[in-house]
Amino acid sequence: MQKIESFTVNHLDLLPGVYVSRRDSIGTETLTTYDLRMTAPNKEPVMNTAEIHTIEHLGATFLRNHAQYKDRVIYFGPMGCRTGFYLILAGAQTSSEILELVKETFEYIRDFEGDVPGASARDCGNYLDMNLPMAKLLAYKYLTFSLYTANEKNLNYPE
Repeated sequence: MQKIESFTVNHLDLLPGVYVSRRDSIGTETLTTYDLRMTAPNKEPVMNTAEIHTIEHLGATFLRNHAQYKDRVIYFGPMGCRTGFYLILAGAQTSSEILELVKETFEYIRDFEGDVPGASARDCGNYLDMNLPMAKLLAYKYLTFSLYTANEKNLNYPE
């Protein structure tokens, strides 16, 4: 079998950032998958499931309620390697064009107070596995060291 495209990215040189992972055409619509890489693969510890789960609930809630993007959000969820998230949007925006959306999303997570949306036995299959303080810390780190300082090195995959 052919190696899938995401396995051809050089993870040894991959920095935390926002990347276009792939574009798919469905009829006349283009879907773009973004790699929201929060940690340096194979160099930093991976995120634990509790904070990933919390980021997923908060990020999905924010994105699906966003005034401009809510009708374009297809999916927001964690990577199996626990180094980031995938965001799938309808359209063919570049990483630079969605950078503000990603910043807004992680500012929402960083600043969130209260009960995590959907964190109840009725609404979630594993509602006890949440860690809001760590999710907020990881959002702060991603914003401060990657999103607010984004440049070509963390908006385009390494060669």
